[in-house]
Amino acid sequence: MDLGIKGRVALITGASGGIGLATATLLSEEGVRLVLSDIDQDKLEKACAGLGTECVFVAADLTRQDEVEKVIKAGEAKFGQVDIVVHTAGVTGAKGDPLELSDDDYLEAWNTDFFSAVRVARATIPAMRSRKWGRFVCITSENSVQPYWEEAVYNTAKAALGAFIKNLSYKEAADGVLCNTVAPAFIETGMTDGMMKKRAEEMGVSFDEAIKSFLDEERPGIVQKRRGKPEEVASAIALLVSDRASFINGSNVRVDGGSVQAIQN
Repeated sequence: MDLGIKGRVALITGASGGIGLATATLLSEEGVRLVLSDIDQDKLEKACAGLGTECVFVAADLTRQDEVEKVIKAGEAKFGQVDIVVHTAGVTGAKGDPLELSDDDYLEAWNTDFFSAVRVARATIPAMRSRKWGRFVCITSENSVQPYWEEAVYNTAKAALGAFIKNLSYKEAADGVLCNTVAPAFIETGMTDGMMKKRAEEMGVSFDEAIKSFLDEERPGIVQKRRGKPEEVASAIALLVSDRASFINGSNVRVDGGSVQAIQN
């Protein structure tokens, strides 16, 4: 299927691995030119080298507006504009009793998981609006609608992110800029690798056994009994940023294997 975005320019944050890199790979196959951002310069360089499209990479800390602007300026200097944003950058943050976690714990997740998206939107959407075409997609999580008690800082930031993108969608669509979110669950990324390694150590079992027990005990809705793949999330993102998704706006697309056991988003 031709997604109708050949020649478009996409900014992908958190692009050196996981969902970000999988999305970059898929969009490169569609002829999209790429601006990749993450905090690790070496990983970004390797990621960019492995893609079959024009690419510029910029290491940046998206908790700072000036660093966000640096990324956008690099993309515009190379390609003239940014048409698409796929914002995957984020952290899990501190875990524990919601009332025992510190202000700094909450602020870390808020600044990285929520406010970085606000900064990127400020830097990109006005120009998209002026050109009457744009796509802005952020990664939320199953946690934003099905929160787990020990992950309050992450839950709160991701729920706020979903609300923010919904707010944007009401206004920006009038100028051709469509804003949506994608909510994955238990995907094969460094984030869940770390979770499962810790679980395996605590339980005294193998990595694979830790995954199996986690699925059985913590994610019964995933009846396929496996982690999702970054490429499976990237496919949903690619649709949302395409011309094929011209009437999808303000939506939250779950790519969670059925983990969220509810009808509502």
